[in-house]
Amino acid sequence: MTVLRLARSELKRMTGGLLPKLTIVALALVPLLYGAVYLYANWDPYGKLNQIDAALVVEDTGATSADGTRLEAGNKVAESLIDGHVFNWQTVSATDEADQGVSTGKYAFALKIPKDFSSNLVSPGSFDAANQAMLNVTTNDANNYLLSTIVDKLTTAVHTTVATEVGEETANQLLTGFGTIHSQMLKAADGAGQLAGGVARLHDGTVTLHQGTGELKTGAADLYAGQVKLRDGANTLSSGAAQLSGGLAQLQAKTATLPADSQQLAAGAAQVAAGNATLNAQLQGIAGQLGSREQAAAQALRGRVLASNSRLMAAGVISQDQADRILADFDATPAPPASASADKLKLAAAQVQQLADGSAAVSAGAAKLAGATPALTDAVAKASSGAGQLAGGASTLAAGQQSALDGAGKLSQGAQTLDEGAAQLETGAATASDGAGTLAGELASGAGKVPNPDDAQKDSLARVMADPVAVSNVSQAKAGSYGAGLAPFFLTLALWIGVFMLIQAMRPVTQRALASNAPAWKIAVGGWLPFLAVAAIQASLLTLVVDVGLGLNPAHPVLMWFLMLAAAMAFSAIIQGVVALLGSPGKLVVLILLVLQLVSSGGTFPWQTTPEPLHVVHQILPMGYVVSGMRHLIYGADLAIILPTMLGLLGYTLLGMAMSTVAVRKHKYWTLKTLKPEIAV
Repeated sequence: MTVLRLARSELKRMTGGLLPKLTIVALALVPLLYGAVYLYANWDPYGKLNQIDAALVVEDTGATSADGTRLEAGNKVAESLIDGHVFNWQTVSATDEADQGVSTGKYAFALKIPKDFSSNLVSPGSFDAANQAMLNVTTNDANNYLLSTIVDKLTTAVHTTVATEVGEETANQLLTGFGTIHSQMLKAADGAGQLAGGVARLHDGTVTLHQGTGELKTGAADLYAGQVKLRDGANTLSSGAAQLSGGLAQLQAKTATLPADSQQLAAGAAQVAAGNATLNAQLQGIAGQLGSREQAAAQALRGRVLASNSRLMAAGVISQDQADRILADFDATPAPPASASADKLKLAAAQVQQLADGSAAVSAGAAKLAGATPALTDAVAKASSGAGQLAGGASTLAAGQQSALDGAGKLSQGAQTLDEGAAQLETGAATASDGAGTLAGELASGAGKVPNPDDAQKDSLARVMADPVAVSNVSQAKAGSYGAGLAPFFLTLALWIGVFMLIQAMRPVTQRALASNAPAWKIAVGGWLPFLAVAAIQASLLTLVVDVGLGLNPAHPVLMWFLMLAAAMAFSAIIQGVVALLGSPGKLVVLILLVLQLVSSGGTFPWQTTPEPLHVVHQILPMGYVVSGMRHLIYGADLAIILPTMLGLLGYTLLGMAMSTVAVRKHKYWTLKTLKPEIAV
């Protein structure tokens, strides 16, 4: 008995009547019911969200930004949502009404924009108590659990859009502020440059000032030394003026009688002049009488000379020495003869006349002296009084000069302090000049580092700052729709379920084949081929309906079909082998394998997110490999894994055949359990 004859015999048995034929058709359509219908129902659920009623409550009152711009962000967001038609938005006026609608299921969820939405959006622009603008969402998982996730994505998108717009405006204002700072820093740099120039000039002035204070200090020292000398001179002047005043006072006292004495002198000199005149006259008279009376006359003359000398001495005209010489001269003169005596007498008379003339002159001078002495005494009195005043003034001058000396000392000390301060000012001005120059340079440098964007740059930078991270999605393989994303998993799952349903109506190994003498492997292959044939039909129909009916449009449709056939081959071999080996309990094992592959194949979430024990299941069982291969073929990804996947499915097929062969060998020997099994499903 050949393998094909065994397979054909089983197929004839299954199609021997109308009902068996309908059963085969129904079994062939099972994957369509599970795979195609499910995919059809969920092909593009996101595209039909506009059929879901959602409440929209707008309470925003608007706000005015720092630059005077009126912002109605709440109404703008509402208009954007309504125009987007993502959901069937129903505008509701009251928050309580919206919450009640979500609770009763009238609305799938509610989105509420509070009254302070706009004011909170503009708050960062003023740097005053910036608050986040809130979007309040009310959901109810009793309406639908996945809807909450969809709403989260929606509100996140709204948040991102609004935040980007507002952030762009705020960033634009910030960049404008940077431009203002830049221009002001440039002005500050110019001012600092002018300040540096002024401080440099100030430094030059302080140098000159220091030089001047040095000269002032020297001059003050010289002034102090001069004041010391002046004080000493004033003290000397005061002492001398006091002595002068005392001397003049004594002179005044001594000359108080000078007018009277000079008057007496004038009178005596007048008397002497008169006496000399009288004497001259007498001598002229006597000269004729000298003859006989020469001796007596000489004696008498001598007496007169004595008397005359006495009177002259009394008058103060001659002194005692002069009188003694006159008398000595008179006595030494020898007595002349009469005629000679007369001549001598005449000569003496002439001399007396000269003396009389001199006495008259003395009298006149004495008279003038007597007339002038009152003025002299008055002058001496005035000089004495002036000397007293001079002494007082000199004393005052000495006291004032001491005060001036003290002031000069303070001036010298002040000049010293001023010179030291000028030196410090010069040093400080030099430091300030350097600092002002450094300030100007740093301000200019800093202004160059502060951004000063133009309008185009501000717009560009504001967009980047408002949304600094952009995601560039490069999809190496992309599913066209939600249904296309689920297709690899559900197509694979539908194939397993389709073969699992076949085992309910088809026998893994026929009793007639077991009774034959055919080799075990032929019997096993002959029992598997009917499963393979129907499974191939299931895979082909499912591929055709999904590609043509649903519009899956895989990148590699032929390779996808071949992979579906390979999966049907492996699944049918494993299921046929397990049930052939274990009998009715094998169907439960197949169901368990189905559940394990549902959770470990990574059809919805990545298999790496499952618990660690399921990772081992993913590595062992075939469904995960089929799902991965289907994704690569449908989405157009790298085809390098297809050949290993095909070889792996071939290996699973051989494993199923091995189990079926073992089952044939086992069931060739009949037991009581064979005739009467413990359980039959």
